[in-house]
Amino acid sequence: MKKLLLLSILAMGFSNAQFFESPEKFTKTDSLKGSNTNFRNFWDVKKYDIVLEPNFEAKSIKGSNRITLQIEKDVKNPTFQIDLQSPMKADKIKASFPITNQKVDGDFIFLATKKNFKKGEKFTIDIDFSGNPVIAKHAPWDGGWLFNKDKNGNPWMTVADEGIGASIWLPTKDIWSDEPDNGITFKIITPKDLVGVAGGRLIKQENIGDKKAWNWEVKNPINDYSIIPSIGKYVNFKDTFDGEKGKLDLDYWVLDYNLDKAKKQFEQVKPMLKSFEHWFGPYPFYEDSYKLVESPHLGMEHQSNVAYGNHYGNGYLGNDISGTGIGLRFDYIIIHESGHEWFANNITAKDQADMWVHEAFTDYSETLYVESLWGKADADKYLQGLRDKIANDKPIIGQYGVRNEGSGDMYFKGANMLHTIRTVINNDEKFRQILRGLNKDFYHQTVTTQQIEKYFSDKSGIDLSSIFDQYLRTIKIPTLQYKQTGNQLTYKWTNVIPNLKFPIRLADGQELKPTEEMQTINLKSDKPVEFNKNYYIEVKQLY
Repeated sequence: MKKLLLLSILAMGFSNAQFFESPEKFTKTDSLKGSNTNFRNFWDVKKYDIVLEPNFEAKSIKGSNRITLQIEKDVKNPTFQIDLQSPMKADKIKASFPITNQKVDGDFIFLATKKNFKKGEKFTIDIDFSGNPVIAKHAPWDGGWLFNKDKNGNPWMTVADEGIGASIWLPTKDIWSDEPDNGITFKIITPKDLVGVAGGRLIKQENIGDKKAWNWEVKNPINDYSIIPSIGKYVNFKDTFDGEKGKLDLDYWVLDYNLDKAKKQFEQVKPMLKSFEHWFGPYPFYEDSYKLVESPHLGMEHQSNVAYGNHYGNGYLGNDISGTGIGLRFDYIIIHESGHEWFANNITAKDQADMWVHEAFTDYSETLYVESLWGKADADKYLQGLRDKIANDKPIIGQYGVRNEGSGDMYFKGANMLHTIRTVINNDEKFRQILRGLNKDFYHQTVTTQQIEKYFSDKSGIDLSSIFDQYLRTIKIPTLQYKQTGNQLTYKWTNVIPNLKFPIRLADGQELKPTEEMQTINLKSDKPVEFNKNYYIEVKQLY
């Protein structure tokens, strides 16, 4: 969740002005970062084997990455693109195929070869790297490394790079659509009195002179921005959760002086996992365990390595983002960032423009968690409370192929869109099975918006395409204008896309099928009409 800062900003309030920002201008560099170019589209990453050693005093890092890859189609004399952002440098590059030309151009390394490749062949590229990486000014939002100290003066280091990309420090194929299918190994070398934590499971500890090496392994595919080291004066405690696929190992790494606080606050994990497995299906990474790691920034959804920095309190830094009081019943960072294990880590958008797939579903996971623990009335109240934070500044979907995110409305507006769709489907069990089906049928895959939209329509038996268009691709909030005379109701849509197919169910169950033309129906009674508040629409009475 890169845009956690959005919550703080939105709390100040926005008008609901309907306007688009000026079109953003993109460069060749943006396209090279965000597109599946001819330098990328012929090879698939199978595994990363990473070694990393940070130097706290120098604020520098050094290490290596072995990229194991497979050729996806027959190709002659190709050029491989490896991403490594300045000021980081590749000190040595070696491949299991002949490199005829090696060129560094800005944030990219291009490796040319005169070899002809056949589909299915496997090769390796080994890269030694070093340098002083970009330092985050306000992580996790701006991206970069953190060389902090804990309250006892011990070094405390990590990185956050969802938006800017893992190549800010690590040489990779830095595009969301290509995750290493066979996972990673990650060796973190630290001073002897510190601990190095990464995703997956700790498979070995080594003493290397006056240093220590912490060897971790992730067996599942993993998005590049989840490949995160955390180094600090950590202590560890463990637990297990009896889940749908058996015993899930729970692994907690916190600063030594926060152990007691963590043991109390992290009691929220098991009820959260029970809720999310009910709604979304089994936790997607049983092989790699579930992990919370204390971080010097607020939080991020790193796969099987969730960064936690909410200071062991409920709410979002002690605040309720819904304004209802319900948000103070749970730790926002534990719940939200863990929800990303299903949406962002299990199901990952191929392109950053479709980041709503991560954030809308995960923001809605908070509502589902509230429903599991305190009932649907409180869940509806919590969800509706988020609407005041919606800006409607630009469409939720960004520009494709240039690492561009859409509006921050992908959080609150996205969650309200999903709640609206749930209300249209009008069958909570069917809705739940759709959510579970997504996580089963797209298990450990990267997806597009169109795949998610089609899945919802196919599984619900309702054409929801125009509803997705309305909320994802415009800033217009449907407005239902109506006039009631006795038991007669006259109504129509305004502020909608053409041919919006969006039935509205009144509080008494009677269904309307609004269009942009006025219609009149007879109501069941002459009592003032009540509209279901779970639709994210505006209702305007005409006199």
